[in-house]
Amino acid sequence: MTRYAVRRAVELVVVFLGVTLVIYLMVFALPGDPIRSLGGDRPLPDNVVAELRARYHLDEPVLQQYLRYLGGLFTGDLGTNFSGQSVASRMESRWPVTITLALTAWGIEVVLGVLLGLFAGLRRGRAGDRLVLAGTILATSIPVFVVAVTAQLVLGVRLGWFPVAGTSEGWPTSYLLPATVIAVFGLASVTRLMRGSVVDTLQSDFVRTLRAKGLRQRQVVGVHVLRNSAIPVLTFLAIDLGFLLGGTVVVEGVFNLPGVGQLLFQAIRAHEGPTVVGVSTALIIIFLLTNLVVDLLSSVLDPRIRHE
Repeated sequence: MTRYAVRRAVELVVVFLGVTLVIYLMVFALPGDPIRSLGGDRPLPDNVVAELRARYHLDEPVLQQYLRYLGGLFTGDLGTNFSGQSVASRMESRWPVTITLALTAWGIEVVLGVLLGLFAGLRRGRAGDRLVLAGTILATSIPVFVVAVTAQLVLGVRLGWFPVAGTSEGWPTSYLLPATVIAVFGLASVTRLMRGSVVDTLQSDFVRTLRAKGLRQRQVVGVHVLRNSAIPVLTFLAIDLGFLLGGTVVVEGVFNLPGVGQLLFQAIRAHEGPTVVGVSTALIIIFLLTNLVVDLLSSVLDPRIRHE
């Protein structure tokens, strides 16, 4: 187990370096000068541009800039934007909104996805199973922007059931509608994955043995089937949590939620490369650490798994 943990940690470091390098190159190696764009319609003098490029090390080779950025990460420095503000400090006040939104959406996925998948798996081929499968196909076929705007217009403006925008009413009132919008797509995947896992588990030899020994259906399903079916679902949910933290850009924009996703969106529009790279790096770290924890816990849920 220790050897596996070390190997996975090394693999994650390699992935982290590769992904952050690609993001850094995409932001800073593409054509265009982010310093000159700071002036807007009024071009900055050449001496000012040169001074700012030197201050932010943009006059160095891009790989040297990347290595300098990695060095700062070891001290917790996510960089400084072109206005002299720390990226970490700008994210600090926004994390509670994004984390609350993501965890609320994740909770909806866990509860409804597992229950709907279990319901469909136990009724394979029946009307309830077909209805759930049709619903998941419909949920994944509509773009998130369309779902967000429609939900905001119908449930927020016309019916008045939820706040239209902002977080003034706190949790759960201000977060429930946008979290549901985000959860719709992951919910469909969790439901289908759970349904397939339940169907496979019900056909296993140990389930037939348990039933032959006289265990009640509630014990068989609630203890053994549910536990063994949850392993692939847990892995997906861990990965999806990382996506939820980084995929709130559109929804935070539609519902005007002051989270990290909105900060990333604003940074992209303003050509603030350091903010884009810093926010992306933080999300990548969360994503990789979450996956590492799930990989290590998978053997606890299923003793048959041996990481050798």
